[in-house]
Amino acid sequence: ALVDTHISIAVPSGTYRRVAPRSGLDTLLTLYRNLMFLTVIAASNFIIHTGAGVIDTDYRRKVFVLLFNLSDQDFELKEGDRVAQLILEEIHTPEVQDVHDQDLDATIRGSGGFGSTG
Repeated sequence: ALVDTHISIAVPSGTYRRVAPRSGLDTLLTLYRNLMFLTVIAASNFIIHTGAGVIDTDYRRKVFVLLFNLSDQDFELKEGDRVAQLILEEIHTPEVQDVHDQDLDATIRGSGGFGSTG
């Protein structure tokens, strides 16, 4: 479901907003409703995920939150339920230099990929 927050914003230059799950997501709400959200927090039998939550500087409309219910039970979102938070973050764009693999310093990890350090 796409939930209208009834909030419209203008993001300051040099920043962006990020829609993220609320810390704890009102514990009762998550424990008793088996909610799945669109950054990944896992606990017991539900997962909360907030992908596609970046709001760019030039966005000038209402903010929506995308909710998924992956359980086989109906989920009713009630007015006032606190399921997300809007975070303002500063944009830093560092200078990036292209390099070849052979030019990189060696590390203990070596060429290991995801999960290779334990």
